[in-house]
Amino acid sequence: MSRIKSIESFNTFQTLLKPREDVRIKLFMCAGTSCLSSEADIMIQMFQKLCDEHELSHQCAIIKTGCFGFCGQGPILRIEPGDYHYVQVKVEDVDEIFNEHILNKRIVKRLLYRNPHSDEISIDASSMDFYQKQHRIALKNCGHIDPEIIDEYIANGGYSALSKALSEMTPFEVITCINESGLRGRGGGGFSTGVKWEVAYLEETNEKFIICNADEGDPGAFMDRAICEGDPHSIIEGMIIAAYATKATQGFIYIRAEYALATHRLQIAIEQARAYGLLGTNILGTLMSFDISIKIGAGAFVCGEETALIRSIEGGRGEPKNKPPYPSVSGYHRKPTVVNNVETLANVPNIIVKGSAWFRDIGTSTSPGTKVFALAGHVRNIGLVEVPMGTTFREIVYDIGGGHPKDRKIKAIQIGGPSGGVITEKYFDTPIDYESLKAIGAMMGSGGMIVMDEDSDMVEVAKFYLDFTQDESCGQCTPCRIGTKRMLEILERLTSMQGTIEDLESLRSLGEIIKWSSLCGLGQTAPNPVLSTLTHFREEYEAYAYRTKKKAYSIDPAKCIGCTKCARSCPVTCIEGKVKQLHVIDESLCIACGACFSACPVNAIIRP
Repeated sequence: MSRIKSIESFNTFQTLLKPREDVRIKLFMCAGTSCLSSEADIMIQMFQKLCDEHELSHQCAIIKTGCFGFCGQGPILRIEPGDYHYVQVKVEDVDEIFNEHILNKRIVKRLLYRNPHSDEISIDASSMDFYQKQHRIALKNCGHIDPEIIDEYIANGGYSALSKALSEMTPFEVITCINESGLRGRGGGGFSTGVKWEVAYLEETNEKFIICNADEGDPGAFMDRAICEGDPHSIIEGMIIAAYATKATQGFIYIRAEYALATHRLQIAIEQARAYGLLGTNILGTLMSFDISIKIGAGAFVCGEETALIRSIEGGRGEPKNKPPYPSVSGYHRKPTVVNNVETLANVPNIIVKGSAWFRDIGTSTSPGTKVFALAGHVRNIGLVEVPMGTTFREIVYDIGGGHPKDRKIKAIQIGGPSGGVITEKYFDTPIDYESLKAIGAMMGSGGMIVMDEDSDMVEVAKFYLDFTQDESCGQCTPCRIGTKRMLEILERLTSMQGTIEDLESLRSLGEIIKWSSLCGLGQTAPNPVLSTLTHFREEYEAYAYRTKKKAYSIDPAKCIGCTKCARSCPVTCIEGKVKQLHVIDESLCIACGACFSACPVNAIIRP
């Protein structure tokens, strides 16, 4: 790699860059965390070995990519030409795919996606129900490029937004473009990105900072991780543009230690960008200087809050501060600091290249653009979904998600993780944008979306989320530290059949007090799962309070075949039994989550 010394040189380089143009066949293999756990790395090596053995290495390229998004069908292998998508590929399938598809040009039909409703086979992504209503902006490169090769990002238009900003726009024109686009923070708060940048820009000081918040701590959320793993340069480019706009000279990517692969690929991307002269001093021959360092967090959920995150980067305990002043005025070491999350920054290059009007044409008038959701729970198609703002819950869950895997009734959707609340069927046709969600008492959050069916115990769901936030409380303010503990104790009394009807009013009043008196967003939103389930599913709380609810699942001994699927799916390991022998549920440990009921192939599980 050699340093690119000017914007003109970069533009020429990008025009001429055509990686792998002489390769006849391309195999794109998902190498995200989920697929690597299913031996995708071994399959990549096997395909490469087969290519070498058949002397096809000069004609055939094996390309490891980021997440394709359709995680429930992973590992996914895409082959060009033809855009063929093979799903749920296993090590034992490699020889067949190579011999049939690569050598003999015959499709391996058994590995193609089959629509569970119509039984139709899909050859490419455009014919899969999961992708048809999606509009990919933040995820556009995931599954299409090798995230560890900067030339592939540049060949696909990467860093052209930076080139445009440096050569054709003033810093304030960049801010105006982002402002006019209506881009709002995708980390949960939904604050205007342009306004945040403008505040920092107007501060007169010799030192300013840009921080990428990659501390994704919501249970069930993995949007930011997928972008970091699959398209790290889009984040870096977004940060450099933000630095140019605000006149910042140093950037940090704050990422949790659990995201080892994402951290690894971000570090590679930073080093590559630095080698090309896209980071460091005199970027692309201009007067701009900006560099990025990675800061590893210990995994504290509260560090997703920007002031706690900044304090952690400074080396202190991750505790929030009172606002104002906001970080854009006084942040890292009391200097102006812009904090944007991963998905927000990944949108920036696209807006600069295509313009604010293009972005505003997507989504709604008050919430332009797209949003990435991590769709999970009782739904057929699990994975990452990027849709225009204004898409309804029903479209995501049924059209993209495919509905319930066993066609049972879906009772609720938890959106926003521990900070959010439940959406009942009454609101499934609500367009998903910041204002519409607020109107029904919900919030966008970072983008976790958990689907729950008719067998889900909403009191247990609320207890799970409250247990999480109570454990993650930094302990700085009394309402959050003590209040959430008292709420959790009440829920534990109820679910152990020792509560009373008076406990329900105590839960409500405690929750309201914590919401308005806590210091930061963690405490202010911690009661949301309890308050929303108490509002929409009060009868389930009352069943516990009056002790009329049978809590545990059980197993019909006449139907059990000893397949062990129920035991393997149980999150609390309360099911005992050997292979081909009768299984038994320990009712004292059962949390009535319904996982065993969903897993059982012979309907031997008896619902409470």
